[in-house]
Amino acid sequence: VQLQASGGGLVQPGGSLRVSCKVTGANFRIYDMAWYRQPPGKERELVASITTDHNTNYTDSVKGRFTISRDNVRRTLYLQMNSLKVDDTAVYYCNRRSGDMFRWGRGTLVTVSS
Repeated sequence: VQLQASGGGLVQPGGSLRVSCKVTGANFRIYDMAWYRQPPGKERELVASITTDHNTNYTDSVKGRFTISRDNVRRTLYLQMNSLKVDDTAVYYCNRRSGDMFRWGRGTLVTVSS
C-alpha cells in the first residue's frame, strides 16, 4: 500500500489550501480514513476522520475550518483547510482511522506564515 500526499505549501495566515492523498494498493472504499499532522518538534496527532459512509469527525482545533472528504473512485482523500493559522503548520499525513495502519507515507508540508 502506498499513501501519496500532495498539495502542501506556504500560505499566509487566514489563507486556504487543499491537500490530497492518493491511496494505491488497497481497497480504499472499505476503510475509514483520516488525516493526521505532525507539527515541528511535536508528536503526530489526529486531525480529521471520515468513515466509509462519509461521516466525519474533527479535532476541536480545526472544527469549522477544515473539511475532510473522499473520492472512492479516484481512491483519494482530501482535506480542505480554510482560515489557516500559524499553529496549523505541520507535515500532513493520511492513513486508516484505526486498526492495522498502512505504512506511513512522506506526508505533505503545510507552512502557515506571513
